[in-house]
Amino acid sequence: MTEDDFWSLVESARTAVDDPVTSADDVAEELVRRLTALPLEQIVGFQRVFDRLQDEAYRWDLWAAAYLVNGGCSDDGFMDFRGWLAAQGRAVWAAAVAAPDSLADVVPAGFDEAFSEEMLYVAISAYEAAGGDEDAFAQAASEDGDPVDEPAGPHVDVEDPAAFAGVLPRLAARYLPA
Repeated sequence: MTEDDFWSLVESARTAVDDPVTSADDVAEELVRRLTALPLEQIVGFQRVFDRLQDEAYRWDLWAAAYLVNGGCSDDGFMDFRGWLAAQGRAVWAAAVAAPDSLADVVPAGFDEAFSEEMLYVAISAYEAAGGDEDAFAQAASEDGDPVDEPAGPHVDVEDPAAFAGVLPRLAARYLPA
């Protein structure tokens, strides 16, 4: 599966959901339905693309954006945030990876639930629903190479409000007290 195929599936799932920003789990549910109709190899390919994208978005500045939007963000929460971000589609994903402050144009005021753990399990859920075995999926989906251990880019000190303002001025203006 190519990255274009991946995003095409995400975009088609998004069209079935009234508000993908606040209902990313519904996008995940729709993706499971769509992926289940594909051959098992394509479902594995979807997971491989998703894993690469997750690594691409493993960035300190994006983590800081997740921290602001959600009022905090643990390691697991950041994975769930990146799941939510994938459910927003290719354009939002690319903009956020390039400039996380662009999320100020996406996230509605007062929204603090930019998490979707369900997006992390779309491919395995579809694989099993299509008759595949969890162990076979895990073996097929794993890629050679070392996992990314540290977020990319300069570290953002989430204990320092001034650090947010310097990296994410629009999000900081929205989420930090004046």
